[in-house]
Amino acid sequence: MRLDKLLANMGFGSRKDVKKLLKQGSVLVEGVPAKDGKTHVNPEEDRITIHGEELDYKEFIYLMMNKPQGVISATEDKIERTVVDLLEPEDLVYEPFPVGRLDKDTVGLMFLTNDGKLAHQLTSPKKKVMKLYVATIDEPLNKEQIKALESGVTLDDGYETKPATVEVLDEGEGLKIKLGIMEGKFHQVKRMFEAVGRKVLFLKRETIGPLVLDETLEPGTYRELTDEELALLRGEEV
Repeated sequence: MRLDKLLANMGFGSRKDVKKLLKQGSVLVEGVPAKDGKTHVNPEEDRITIHGEELDYKEFIYLMMNKPQGVISATEDKIERTVVDLLEPEDLVYEPFPVGRLDKDTVGLMFLTNDGKLAHQLTSPKKKVMKLYVATIDEPLNKEQIKALESGVTLDDGYETKPATVEVLDEGEGLKIKLGIMEGKFHQVKRMFEAVGRKVLFLKRETIGPLVLDETLEPGTYRELTDEELALLRGEEV
């Protein structure tokens, strides 16, 4: 990779800024000043320092966020605040994007990465990745409604959903339901409950495949995945 491209990608400014940085002799490759941006380097093997600090290079970034209400699952929007707007500058330089989507008023697990291959694996219908949601609904479900959800329901546009898993969490009132689906249609969870005559009052996503929301994360905060979490998400042995 060209040195100037690497530095620009890592957030050290525009190509013009990087060129100035190189001319100043502030960039060292294996201890030797590198002043030519066309110099090819291997960021995973070469020791590169800028102003004496070693460059911590990584190609991909993997972030778990506890999405709050009021932000949308997008990389940019002229009106609404997005999940990407919640990221720190040092993470923004990797240009991560949300994998899948959550409605503006839905909270919980949001996965962001710049790894397109892994993102495709998690969102492809063929992969059948289970996602678990906890929904607070307006009235309890009866046995027939639960059976309908477990068999698959017809949405308002005629789409027939795949079978879901249903667990009643609030045995007293039956208002809190854990629903598992392997699809990601627009407003799908809310529309599935509407299909059986119920309204979702609050919705939270807890899991994406083997990835489980870290409940210590405050709404709107995030962290990088652990090596174990990433391995599980990739389907590797831990």
